[in-house]
Amino acid sequence: MARRTKEDADATRQALLDAAEQVFYDKGVARASLAEIALAAGATRGAIYWHFKDKVDLFNAMVDRIRLPLEAVRSADTLTAVDDPLLRVRSVVQHLLAVIVNDAHTRRVFEIAMYRVEYVSELSDLRERHLAALARFRGQLAQDLELAARQSALALAMPLPDAALGLQALFDGLLQAWILGGAGFDLCAIGAAAVDAYLRGLGFEV
Repeated sequence: MARRTKEDADATRQALLDAAEQVFYDKGVARASLAEIALAAGATRGAIYWHFKDKVDLFNAMVDRIRLPLEAVRSADTLTAVDDPLLRVRSVVQHLLAVIVNDAHTRRVFEIAMYRVEYVSELSDLRERHLAALARFRGQLAQDLELAARQSALALAMPLPDAALGLQALFDGLLQAWILGGAGFDLCAIGAAAVDAYLRGLGFEV
């Protein structure tokens, strides 16, 4: 009986996370209420508070269930095994774009975290989490660009921090155009071409 009770609790928790994902996507995080999430899950508000402290805790659990691409990319085996820093830069961006294109579940959560969160009041901590992930991503890009430039004896066409920021902005802009435009172009192909053109602009041979 105890095992069945635990299975029931786990099933309820997953149902709440599924419902939160859909309600957050439909209404935005700030406008979504716990009552609406409970209703969508076929549960009670009491069930939500049994599993989660508040809406922010529920949101973070929803994100942690899939791990946002920017938070997961550093541990991806296919990327950490790449020795060439310039190839790693290109592979990181291509990997992130492919995850968004090919995994609808991850794409929906990513879209919520990027475009359907108002970073106000109780959601302000989410802004810090998002900024921290962006900073780590930009730092990784800067590190690999610096290594690649050193190996090629290349003086970059712009300061290293600016170069990393520009590449991050290119990535962000491609994602925004693709998501908000209803996936109206080949994100992976255009993304790869755009990144290579940017790297050539910095002075690399790709």
